[in-house]
Order: sequence, then C-alpha cells, then structure tokens
Amino acid sequence: MQIGALAERTRCKIETIRFYEKIGVLPAPARTGGGTRVYSPAHVSRLTFIRRTRELGFTLDEVRALLRLADERDRPCGEVKSLATAHLADIKAKIKDLRAMQMALADLTAKCETGDGMDCPLIEALSNP
Repeated sequence: MQIGALAERTRCKIETIRFYEKIGVLPAPARTGGGTRVYSPAHVSRLTFIRRTRELGFTLDEVRALLRLADERDRPCGEVKSLATAHLADIKAKIKDLRAMQMALADLTAKCETGDGMDCPLIEALSNP
C-alpha cells in the first residue's frame, strides 16, 4: 500500500509517518521503480503500535524501548511491565501536579470577585515573590 493508504488505515498523518521513518522507529519501506513507498502489513502493525503507545503518553525513547522488547522473540514481559509501571508512576505524578495547579489557580481567580475593578488581585499575587 502507498503512504496515503497507510496514513488512513493507521490514523496517522503522512508527515508523522515520514518522521517515524526518519528517526528509525518505523523501518523504511520498499520502493517502486518510480520511487513510491510501498508499505506492508508489518508497517501497519508497527505504526499502530507506535500510535497507541504515543496516545498513552510514552516518550519516543520509551517507544523505542518497547519496540526493542516487542521485536525480541522471547518478549520479556517483566521488562515491558517495568517500563509501563514507571510510566504510570509518571502519569500519577503529573496528575498530582495538575491538581495542585488547578487548586492554586482556582484560589487566585476567586480573589477576582467580579473582574470589574482596576486593581487585579490575580496580577498582584502572580507578581509578588
């Protein structure tokens, strides 16, 4: 299949596919005599894997590590679980940080009762050390 069909089938943009090829997470496809890329079902599977891991927030380095493990015949599930567990801990930490930011911003915006005054308590709070 050509790149447009691959993009449609995997719900990835063509630019993203080319980027993944460039950085080496997606193998370069065969080419026709005219230079057109020709993708195989293996490309569909690998690109789907990459897209799904990225949707889960894995970094490109983590995706590379997961791909290396997936490419191994023995597929050491313990290593995969370890990577996923570390990523889950990062997500939980980010959620905790986001909740703290939400509370802080809610407190600051609550100080601006109507928003009609010339003095803005929010600006003052953000400006003071």
